Amino acid sequence: MDRRNFIKLTGASMMSLLATQYIHAARKGEHIIQLPYAVKVLSDNEYVDLKSVDGQTWTYRDVIVRLKVLKDSVAVYIQSPVLPVKEVQLSWKFATAQATKILGDAWERTYADVGFHAIDASKKLPWYCIEQHGVDTLCFGIKTGCSAFCYWQVAAGNLSLTLDTRNGGNGVLLGGRELHGADIVTTRNTAQENVFATVRRFCKQMCDKPLTVKQPVYGINDWYFAYGNSSADLILKHTSLLAPLATSTSNRPFSVVDDGWSLGTDYARTNDKFPDMPGLVNNIKDLGMRPGLWTRPLLPKPGESETLFIKGRGQILDPTIDENIAYVQQIFRLYKQWGFELVKHDYTTFDLFGRWGAGMNDTMTAPGWQFNDASKTNAEIISHLYHAIRVAAGDMYLIGCNTISHLSAGVFELYRSGDDTSGKEWKRTKEMGVNTMGFRMVQHQHFYQVDGDCVGLTTAIPWDKNKQWMQLLAQSSSPLFISAQPAAVGAEQKAFIKQCFTDAAKPQPVGEPLDWLDNAFPAKWKLDNQTVTFNWD
Repeated sequence: MDRRNFIKLTGASMMSLLATQYIHAARKGEHIIQLPYAVKVLSDNEYVDLKSVDGQTWTYRDVIVRLKVLKDSVAVYIQSPVLPVKEVQLSWKFATAQATKILGDAWERTYADVGFHAIDASKKLPWYCIEQHGVDTLCFGIKTGCSAFCYWQVAAGNLSLTLDTRNGGNGVLLGGRELHGADIVTTRNTAQENVFATVRRFCKQMCDKPLTVKQPVYGINDWYFAYGNSSADLILKHTSLLAPLATSTSNRPFSVVDDGWSLGTDYARTNDKFPDMPGLVNNIKDLGMRPGLWTRPLLPKPGESETLFIKGRGQILDPTIDENIAYVQQIFRLYKQWGFELVKHDYTTFDLFGRWGAGMNDTMTAPGWQFNDASKTNAEIISHLYHAIRVAAGDMYLIGCNTISHLSAGVFELYRSGDDTSGKEWKRTKEMGVNTMGFRMVQHQHFYQVDGDCVGLTTAIPWDKNKQWMQLLAQSSSPLFISAQPAAVGAEQKAFIKQCFTDAAKPQPVGEPLDWLDNAFPAKWKLDNQTVTFNWD
């Protein structure tokens, strides 16, 4: 077979992208993608075509893109000593059936925007591409922990993979080093698998070393009834209200102190409503819960030198400066010293790029700026920050919120997979919570623990809706966190919370959405081997 022209369009399908000559070298159930027919590089504002004589080494001037076939993947390496590189694009030819459905992931959290859809050439599919048609499911993806932001695109007759190698909004300056951009992995379904099982197995294939929790994580969080108007007294009242409802003595719940505790933007100091953090930690433990804390690590202390900020991005610490990494590690060590056992860190993606994930459809960030160290890609810079946090946190559990999903896998135990739910409007909880649970449970326990966010148990949300949302979280094996306004907690609510805490405290089968191929907000679920139908409307 000619490795440069691995497929002909006539009678071909996406299945043909799985190179039979490599299957024997892969692990059971896995395949190796064939080599692309075209490779391009974006430097300024135009793509340039690279040339190849063997299909593995592609060149343009002194730019080299090298593809290396490994036992279970194809690695992409990039060299560009002089030319700034924004993107590298690989393309394969194929034809797909008209009724094919496509699923991708999201850069960070979902925003009610993930689901199976018809082929759309303009749609970027972050990290992986799932093609489903009839009895066939084909998966194309990138291993987690990669050094570029990677997305797939499917069009009539073409599949492409783009590696975004920007530094800030400019091309990365690699200098003399070779960048290991990504490892491409593929698989297809076996005869015994449904689509959900295939994609879950593929997620496991993409992440070699996920972090696990010793026991299921569950508990409470004050945000969705306090919304930052908090105090140590309020935290203890909230903990006192719900701690008696936790029946497990071997796996106690967490009480997470959300935003409102710090001294302004200084997340190393508390305000006067939280005068004694070690004392608060001990009080939470005495009430029967484990202490957790929310933080925003890339905000500077008041009066910090502007030389530590990202140029042109406001007062945000530049993580390519060693002093800033040391400061971030210092505050996580402080939280551990205070006695917290879990830390939820937030806003790093927005602070770095000035955009939420929903605004990254065209580009990750605005053009024309770069970090202090322009020789690293955005993905490398973020991974360095995440690993620094991991080291400083020690054995504390970490929840990544507004973090990059594929770079969080294997680094944080828990991952907030969707945008904020709500204690004010049910529509938002349905959109942000149900959608993300429906389409990211495939990653659960194979990347991290998928956290669909809180139950905002308040008088503003109908109890019959929150009851269903609580049941889904409690019985799906995902983390369950409840924000309970005291006025909304009566006898019926207490009895149901007690049951949900009991369920959430023990290991359970992973919840499976049964109607996810056709419903953006799956209503039919397999929970603890039983079929449960919800009414989200």
